[in-house]
Amino acid sequence: MLKNRQFLGELISECIAVMIIVLIGDSVAAMYTLYDPSPYKFSYWGVCIVWGLGVTIAIYITGSVSGTHANPAVSVALALYRGFSWRKVPAYCAAQVVGGMIGAALVYALYQPVIDHYNLVQGLSRPDGGAAGVFFTHPGENITPLHALLDETILTALLLFGIFAITCEYNTVAPQANSSALIIGLLVASIGACAGYLEAWAINPARDFGPRVFCYLMGWGHAAFPSPGGFWWVPVVGPLCGGIIGAGGYQFLIRPFIPRATPLVQPPAP
Repeated sequence: MLKNRQFLGELISECIAVMIIVLIGDSVAAMYTLYDPSPYKFSYWGVCIVWGLGVTIAIYITGSVSGTHANPAVSVALALYRGFSWRKVPAYCAAQVVGGMIGAALVYALYQPVIDHYNLVQGLSRPDGGAAGVFFTHPGENITPLHALLDETILTALLLFGIFAITCEYNTVAPQANSSALIIGLLVASIGACAGYLEAWAINPARDFGPRVFCYLMGWGHAAFPSPGGFWWVPVVGPLCGGIIGAGGYQFLIRPFIPRATPLVQPPAP
């Protein structure tokens, strides 16, 4: 009974974590997209910082319950390399996607009048993809879906490489105690700042797929699934592959060479 209760708590925690990330991140995307002039048009770094702080806040709120994976790529990588139970992975991923849907619903509740006004002014409809960029990703200029797949693989590999380094128990130069949440948030922000315009740096299947499902149900239709160019699968497959590669890179290329502290030798009792 206690084990079942704890597991339920972990799933609720994962759902809430992704909900927080999407609520904060998609809201700043709405501020960036829907307003003219946007307060972020010439301060894109602010968008990246807010996304990163969303991750940091989610970790501080839910980390003591589930460890805040908040990303299927993280759950899969932890199961592969750090002993997380494979039996929990499907449920964790499902909870994360549901959290993405709830987060998108909350953003929609906040911005629905602004979304409708934006589409009216721009002569767009939801099936045309009007304001879809608030909720889910799509390729930027000159980016094909296959190139976006490569991008998402590389960027998520960097994310997981960093997360595994930051949380490694042997890494004595990693941030200690509770400061790791802030550094992980800054890592997310840095990835967005250096590559966000490629395809909006999903690096998290739940952060893209959950809102995409919500938008499909709310009238965006084929703009969400299958999306132009059949893009919907790229922010799912790319991060999952990249997470495995990046976490494996740390586990096999860095972690084995970190010196382990030598235990103190106790003198014999007199």
